[in-house]
Amino acid sequence: MRVEKYGIDCRKGVMNKGNLYRIERVMKKAMRGEAITVGFLGGSITQGCLSSTPETCYAYLVYKWWCETFPDSKITYVNAGIGGTTSQFGVARADSDLLSKDIDFTVVEFSVNDDDNEHFLETYEGLIRKIYSYKTNPAILIVNSVRYDDGVNAQAQHIKIGKAYELPCVSMRPTLYEKILDGAYTSRDITEDDLHPNDEGHGLMSEVIISFLEMVYGELEAGNEAADNHLEVQKMAPVTENAYEDAVRIQNYNSEAVLTENDGFAIDGQPQNDIREIFRRGWTADKKGAHIGFDIEGSCIGVQYRKSVVQPTCIARAVVDGDMDNAKILDGNFEENWGDSLHLDTIAEHLPGGKHHVDIELIETHEDDKVPFYLVSVIGSGKI
Repeated sequence: MRVEKYGIDCRKGVMNKGNLYRIERVMKKAMRGEAITVGFLGGSITQGCLSSTPETCYAYLVYKWWCETFPDSKITYVNAGIGGTTSQFGVARADSDLLSKDIDFTVVEFSVNDDDNEHFLETYEGLIRKIYSYKTNPAILIVNSVRYDDGVNAQAQHIKIGKAYELPCVSMRPTLYEKILDGAYTSRDITEDDLHPNDEGHGLMSEVIISFLEMVYGELEAGNEAADNHLEVQKMAPVTENAYEDAVRIQNYNSEAVLTENDGFAIDGQPQNDIREIFRRGWTADKKGAHIGFDIEGSCIGVQYRKSVVQPTCIARAVVDGDMDNAKILDGNFEENWGDSLHLDTIAEHLPGGKHHVDIELIETHEDDKVPFYLVSVIGSGKI
């Protein structure tokens, strides 16, 4: 095994054992030969960025373990990883991209895309609550990836949520990253850019996760079954204000009830054939003064738009309830070089509940703009 080659102690990666009842229930279902669905929700690492094939991504390797361990069960694989996205977008798309597949078990991995702050503590809690309370009662395993140059991640925030909801958490920081620090290997052995694992890194990551699953399976076989903790999430007091659990994403196909005006924004009618075709179902504009308005229910509002590496492009401004003093600039020009970014800006947070008007206007265009401004969605959540 790779972990033995590098001297990695997978046991150190268990940051919170949690209550294992739900994972054991999925395993017992598979042992009976019943069909199960295993899902993976996260960013570019979960998507498989820099793995040489989809089958060498950690998510697929963990799915393969389920298949090999329970050969009599038909196991469906759902990879809902989208690069460059956070738990704030994750909670807005969990229904369509993950829960609609009626998952039994899921990994949630956003710890190198979320920042280590209270905003993402709240968005992450909303995501976990939404998944946990879904009708299939899915088992959740929180996975903390890490940056391999400095060890940064949002693990401290995510583990708070894991402990509050008695969920297992495993981390790559005290396992893979620690072995870089002590010189067992270099970061370039497992990653080309200090963020995305190569095939070797994905293999190591999968083995840390599989080690935990094998521990659970071993306890189950030994008769040490966990007690049903009967957590009723909707009756539990949240750790945060929990304004993101009920996030609703507005795009051109479901905007009729909330779109109040549109002067100069064209509907993108291209079909979206895959969740990673991220610039779909939105609106485009390229003339200064073009504006579009929405009445959004809730207390938190986010805007998704394209930041493009093809420059120059247009710049827009988002205003909530006419409050120009707190207007947000939506600059379509992306200063990174890895590709266009599906950018999500929070334009209002913890407003009084109710309906709020959002106006988005192009305030700067250029004769040589290479691409139009692309508004992907408006996301509303929180108390109404």
